[in-house]
Amino acid sequence: MRHRKRFNHLGRKAAHRKAMLSNMASSLILHKRISTTTAKAKALKMYVEPLITKSKEDTTHSRRVVFSYLKQKEAVTELFREVSVKVATRNGGYTRILKTGNRLGDNAEMCIIELVDFNETYVTEKKAEVKKTTRRRKSTKKADAPAEVETPEATEEKGEE
Repeated sequence: MRHRKRFNHLGRKAAHRKAMLSNMASSLILHKRISTTTAKAKALKMYVEPLITKSKEDTTHSRRVVFSYLKQKEAVTELFREVSVKVATRNGGYTRILKTGNRLGDNAEMCIIELVDFNETYVTEKKAEVKKTTRRRKSTKKADAPAEVETPEATEEKGEE
């Protein structure tokens, strides 16, 4: 039964699991993309996304809280300087999991977990689109309207006025 099973324990004791997730989160922040198993990636997503949300507010308290999870000064610095600036407008969903197939040795499901805003392939920043001008012949509006043919009588009437 799965009563009160809140998260995947990954077949490890608590200390081992915390150390592993801390190291994986630091690697993800420093390298912006890591390759791992799908189960670990899902656990890492739950672990790292609240830390990224916490990094949006750059205070001493939030830095200390994040450092207590990551335990690497370089990763904390990178998170607060570069990552938090890029995700400032995003309301969540900072990571993306891309499945890559099964591992050759033990057939484990493998995937790549990456920070969303750091993959230029998927970033859809709207650039100022230059409107392409086209060269066309004269407007067809005049051609559609019945053309007034000037008759000699019409010119004489204009001249008399």
